[in-house]
Amino acid sequence: MGVLTSEAVVLRTWPVNEADLIVSFFTRDYGRVKGLAKSALKSRKRFGGALEPMTVARAWFAERPRQELVRLDQLEIVRSPLSAPVDAVRMAVLSLYAELLDQALPEHDPQETVFRLLVSVLEQTTVEQPWMPLTYFQLWMTRLMGLLPDITRCTACGEALHGDEISFSSHADGLFCALHRGGSASALSADSWQVAQRMLRSPVAAFAGEPWTRRRGQDMRRYTLETLERHLERRLRSAEALARL
Repeated sequence: MGVLTSEAVVLRTWPVNEADLIVSFFTRDYGRVKGLAKSALKSRKRFGGALEPMTVARAWFAERPRQELVRLDQLEIVRSPLSAPVDAVRMAVLSLYAELLDQALPEHDPQETVFRLLVSVLEQTTVEQPWMPLTYFQLWMTRLMGLLPDITRCTACGEALHGDEISFSSHADGLFCALHRGGSASALSADSWQVAQRMLRSPVAAFAGEPWTRRRGQDMRRYTLETLERHLERRLRSAEALARL
């Protein structure tokens, strides 16, 4: 039983027994993994503060014969979410990243592109600017999960969309033109549509200098969230918490 190592991001933890934790963590090389961290609540040497969700760390772990959980031996912090200022909104956004990945990713399935996406948005998610990286993350997760049809054309008829007539539905994937707008459809603003096209062509860091209020991209976040939740067949509790803030 050899020890494996990989860069990883902690997603969530559950206490078991008096001092042990079950840890869900997303690794660059082995995908999402669940492990048992023995005496994690007591061992500062092996884990320290590395068990905070969205901590980027180097993980050492070993698979155990006939056991669902790996043995998580050590986490060494690369970057902690607590090393930068925090507030309720930033923590809620980080929780949404963690919950979505924990629910959407199959275990032991390497997802290099998703891992790089996560690391890049974590670098941009600050108290001053939480909404831009969240918009970017939801849009790209929708695409990487295969749930985002061509956003430049109407899903129903295939005709090119125009910025002043675009809508989306909570019951169907894709965007729609004015002719195929359903009765319960919601409008998508021209700015959100244009920004989404740019985001699908550019890294998240390219948007760091742009002004980004909570209102900007709100309809795009709603569209991608509804798409993700529909396919996950569950509501994301962290998204509900964020909406209440």
